[in-house]
Amino acid sequence: MDKFTKLTGIAAPMPLINVDTDMIIPKQFLKTIKRSGLGVNLFDEMRYDDDGNEIADFVLNKPAYRDAQILVAGDNFGCGSSREHAPWALLDFGIRCVISTSFADIFFNNCFKNGILPIVLPQEEVDKLMDDAERGANAVITVDLESQTITGPDGGEISFEVDAFRKHCLLNGLDDIGLTLEKSASIEAFEAQAAQARPWV
Repeated sequence: MDKFTKLTGIAAPMPLINVDTDMIIPKQFLKTIKRSGLGVNLFDEMRYDDDGNEIADFVLNKPAYRDAQILVAGDNFGCGSSREHAPWALLDFGIRCVISTSFADIFFNNCFKNGILPIVLPQEEVDKLMDDAERGANAVITVDLESQTITGPDGGEISFEVDAFRKHCLLNGLDDIGLTLEKSASIEAFEAQAAQARPWV
C-alpha cells in the first residue's frame, strides 16, 4: 500500500448526501478481484449516459476535475453495501482523500485499509472546503496527515482528528498484510521452533 504523508491536489466538490457504494461503483463491475481497472467506472451511472458517452456536467468529467485527488462530499458518504470495490475504484481513479461530515462505518474502515484518508469535519468546515472546491483548477488544497491539517487555496488551515493507529498505518503504507509482515521475524522464529518440536507435521 502506498504511504500517505502529504497530499496536494485538486479537490472536486460532490455535495450530494447519502452517496452509496452502488453509486460509487455499480454492482455490474464487481466481478473482478483486482484492485486496478475500476477507476474508469467510478460513479459510472452519473458519469455516462446509456450509450456510454460522458455526461458533460458531471463533476469528474469537467476538465478542471479530471485529475482530482481529493473529494469533498456530502453527508453519509459510502453508505449501502460493504463492497471493498468502492475504495478500490476511488483509488484507481486517483482519489486519495475524501472529506465529509460523516461516512458509513464499513466504507470508512475500508478506506484506511486501501490507502485512502477519510476525514470527518463539522458541516461549517466542509462547507468552506466545498466552496474552495468550486474554484475548478484553482481548487488546490493540501492535506498533511502528519500535522493533521488541511490548507485551502487562500492559506486558511483546518485541523482534523484521526485515530493514532490508523494514522501510523497510512504514514507507513501498512495494510493488514503489511502489519503482519512487520512481525515476520517473530513468525519465522515460531515456525522454526514448532518444526523442531513437531517434526512430523
